[in-house]
Amino acid sequence: MNRSTLAATTTAVAAASSSGIFANPQSNQDWYSQLRKPPYQPPNAAFPVAWTALYGDIATTSAVAIDRFRVTGQRDKARRYIAALSLNLLLNAGWSWLFFRYHKLGASALGAAALTASSADLARRTADADRRAGWALLPYPLWCAFATALATHIWRLNR
Repeated sequence: MNRSTLAATTTAVAAASSSGIFANPQSNQDWYSQLRKPPYQPPNAAFPVAWTALYGDIATTSAVAIDRFRVTGQRDKARRYIAALSLNLLLNAGWSWLFFRYHKLGASALGAAALTASSADLARRTADADRRAGWALLPYPLWCAFATALATHIWRLNR
């Protein structure tokens, strides 16, 4: 794997992650704690652990896919992959702003669904470049699908 590609994907993922952190100020803790949540809501400590692992996975598998496309002369696929990754990371960061900053529960449920579709597409594109990397990225769309169900349920409970 090319170090500069990994550095670029890591930087992009870190920017998305940081944006999400800025979207959730400390003052939101009271708002969030007062929301009704479904019984399958994971403990708060699970989210940073899950997202740290997923962000590392996204950065690494994306670097593998981009490099594989480039090495095999599929530069158009590499460019399309980078565009898909960029859109995915914008959707990823945008969800935090919808939910935590603006308290738009319905819009955040829709945003989570869009992120799930984008994540599944990214995993498909990754598998097209490298089957093992595609399998390695599979937890990302699965987690996003779970997050979509959770966000939708929270929205329904708090209308």
